[in-house]
Amino acid sequence: MALFARQRTFEVDMLARIIAQHQHLFRHHTLAERMCLGQPLPVKSIELGARGVGMPTVLFVGGIHGVERIGSQVVLSFLSSLLKRLDWDVHLQQLLQKVRIAFVPIANPVGVFKGTRGNGNNVDLMRNAPLSAIEPVTFMVGGQSVSKHLPWYRGEGDTELETQVLIDYVQRLIDSSSSLISLDVHSGFGLLDHLWFPNAYTKAPFAGAAYVQYLKQLFDAGYPHHSYYQCAPQSQFYRTHGDLWDYIYQQNMPASVDAGNRGTSLPKLVPLTLEMGSWAWVKKNPRQVFNFHGYFNPQQRHRHQRILRRHITLMQFLLDAAYSEMLEKMPNSAFEQYRQQAHAKWYKR
Repeated sequence: MALFARQRTFEVDMLARIIAQHQHLFRHHTLAERMCLGQPLPVKSIELGARGVGMPTVLFVGGIHGVERIGSQVVLSFLSSLLKRLDWDVHLQQLLQKVRIAFVPIANPVGVFKGTRGNGNNVDLMRNAPLSAIEPVTFMVGGQSVSKHLPWYRGEGDTELETQVLIDYVQRLIDSSSSLISLDVHSGFGLLDHLWFPNAYTKAPFAGAAYVQYLKQLFDAGYPHHSYYQCAPQSQFYRTHGDLWDYIYQQNMPASVDAGNRGTSLPKLVPLTLEMGSWAWVKKNPRQVFNFHGYFNPQQRHRHQRILRRHITLMQFLLDAAYSEMLEKMPNSAFEQYRQQAHAKWYKR
């Protein structure tokens, strides 16, 4: 029983150890706190690097779905790696003078503790933002309001505490940043690793698709052998109500955008979702089908270690792109060029 309890709190304990050992190297705040079985479980944010306003920011989020523990572990592992490099990595030291790196490693601590997709109220936080799809959604998967005892429950209309504090925190980052790139880490969809971007609530083109196309070309050119990620709008796979990143982006869209000045009018905001293909782990180790957590997390030690290091290149690339101010420096003419490329690639139908 004691071993089971330690396993349930592994990510929470790892975050607490990082804060206790390295808090002199960063700023940390408790965004909210939930109680579960008499234990306080905080939603924590950690920030490294530049302070103030007007700098590029990169945000890493994990654990929105509690059962997908590998997402929190990937984010925590990268945070730990950065902290251990600070003493000797001159490039990282210089980067942190110009860039803010933010982390919310465990956005749904009760779900992580209980091993459930939803939070303590069984609400799926990625279906809970106050935004409804404008086109038919995928049955059940798109979010349902029938019963909290069924998966993908949207809630009863109120925004959950965890959802709201994450929305508020991301908005504060947007308001104080020249650009924001976010990477929200999940697992459980398909055999391949996917990089999704809005929209999830409509098949209409994402207004910021040019920025995604630009970053994708930079990444593919700089790391031509990564071969991991299938990049596309989430709506190409399924549509949902209440997507957190759709809502945040919509809240930051100007009331009207001049078609001839689109690149400078749109928010320099790129929300990416890394959906790790956990079905591949099940395929390689079929016994995982007898363990609910096995559908979402690698069970073999060597595979678990491989996943923790697999995405470091992508995460470091996002930091380097922010350091180089790639979004800020994109001219309007280039924005239109990349917008056309993005539409030809993802929306030609």
